[in-house]
Amino acid sequence: MIIAVDGPTASGKGTISKELAKHFALPFLDTGLLYRAVGWTLREQRGNADNPEHALKACIFDGALLNEPGLRSEAVGGLASRVSVHPEVRRALDKRQKDFAYQPAGAVLDGRDIGTIIAPDADVKLFVTASSEARAVRRFEEMKRRGEKVNFDDILADILKRDERDRSRITAPLKPAEDADLLDTTDLTIGDAVQQAIALVDAKISRRRDKDPA
Repeated sequence: MIIAVDGPTASGKGTISKELAKHFALPFLDTGLLYRAVGWTLREQRGNADNPEHALKACIFDGALLNEPGLRSEAVGGLASRVSVHPEVRRALDKRQKDFAYQPAGAVLDGRDIGTIIAPDADVKLFVTASSEARAVRRFEEMKRRGEKVNFDDILADILKRDERDRSRITAPLKPAEDADLLDTTDLTIGDAVQQAIALVDAKISRRRDKDPA
């Protein structure tokens, strides 16, 4: 079974995806980490995130980098958003994601284009979203817990910029797959959001079984 979870930054899709992977005993990949790894590598190479040649060069990195805690920083997230607009970068990372998705054990993947580009025939597709203000509050609280000095207005502005980049890029723009189930987490606790996601997956599996009993 392949479960594709897409949505904008700070919507809760990462936590939801991890919990789905645990619940259904499936391997999990946060595909955003691949783009963060490119952003990290590009920074180490002193490259320009808006230069497609520099960004493509940074796509060559050791898989062990995905375990680097620093990939979760806001600065690296900003670089990841910028490099992700380049078609060359998306093509370079597509194979890693598709190989993971179509492994025999099945998989849960979260990202921006899993249900539309990476695994368009996924068994279950979820599009997790929330208002920009709710997402900014979550990111603000998360960064405060890490002891970072943050300004709410700056975080909200950054989220709106990332949303615009994700939705307007020519290659693999952020949008729900036509057959995706929408999960709005604006007014949900993370526990409630996870339970709703599990219920949506169970319902999709049940519908598939009813349609094809064999």
